[in-house]
Amino acid sequence: MRIGCPKEIKNREYRVGLTPESAGELVANGHEVVMETGAGAGIGAFDSEYVDRGATVVDTAEEVFATADMIVKVKEPQPEEIARLREGQVLYTYLHLAPDPEQTEGLIKSGATCIAYETVTGPRGGLPLLKPMSQVAGRMSIQAGATALEKAHGGRGVLLGGVPGVMPGKVVVIGGGVVGFNAAQMAAGLGADTVIMDLNPDVLEKVGTHFEARASTRFASKANLEEAVAEADMVVGAVLVPGAAAPKLVSRAMLKTMKPGAVLVDVAIDQGGCFETSRPTTHDEPTYVVDDIVHYCVANMPGAVSRTSTYALNNVTLPHAIRIANLGWKEAMRQDPHLAQGLNVHAGRVTYPAVASELGYDLLEIAEVLA
Repeated sequence: MRIGCPKEIKNREYRVGLTPESAGELVANGHEVVMETGAGAGIGAFDSEYVDRGATVVDTAEEVFATADMIVKVKEPQPEEIARLREGQVLYTYLHLAPDPEQTEGLIKSGATCIAYETVTGPRGGLPLLKPMSQVAGRMSIQAGATALEKAHGGRGVLLGGVPGVMPGKVVVIGGGVVGFNAAQMAAGLGADTVIMDLNPDVLEKVGTHFEARASTRFASKANLEEAVAEADMVVGAVLVPGAAAPKLVSRAMLKTMKPGAVLVDVAIDQGGCFETSRPTTHDEPTYVVDDIVHYCVANMPGAVSRTSTYALNNVTLPHAIRIANLGWKEAMRQDPHLAQGLNVHAGRVTYPAVASELGYDLLEIAEVLA
């Protein structure tokens, strides 16, 4: 199989779909790898490193898309990339389709087979291809929120950890999954007064046992959520419904109860965001203010720590990429039902239930595709 990896073109996206080492693994399995020149620059990987591993480097993204059987990326394809996809080509990347009808329509029209990292499941549950980026984003949310809390950036002027004689900042993390757990680790590690909220008692028990006195837990009822948000210096939105749009848990009315200069960090923005007032931002302009509340809603947070993120991502995406290349996507999915859950669009049809339901498409069952 001929595998193509273009340079990412989303704003301030420095990650790359394949590291030189990953390209070398695919070559060692008997496949061709075509890289766009400069694709690895954002992680400090030169074209020569890819060539040394057996890959071919070409000058343009057009060449990559035109000749590859499978495209491996990081972020969802941008409009000009969607226009280059063709019928029968495999796209393997993050998609986040439920809140993005334009992208979904473009992928349907392309006729390509589109496999989303974020809906591939694991043998022990969970979303293993999403997990490493959730870990990165969770940890980064506290860094980003702490900066936004500084007065020069529009915040309240609060130091999360406080100092002797001065109370620490209060951080409320909504969601106790991978993002929320990692956010809480960072917040508690800085000495912030940290509260983790979730609707699942088992999750609350798990995180409560882990953090003990370093963080508290609270059931995420509407009343408790309203009270916690009103008291917070920073709120981290860390909720996820796999493949579907995120629920809006913090309303605009709740912003009026918050302290002026408090910060909202919406890590669920890729899935539409979990705050009513959220809209995607970029690393160029990461924040905006609504009703005196600072919003940080960067849709590709891990792109800022591109080398760490790329290597963490390749650790989990490469084994599936090799199986797809070795067996073909259809046989690979027949043998691995967890990979099959990654199929979101195929030959002009939506194949993932949450996306079909959210955007009003008739669902093509994956079982029917693989029959």
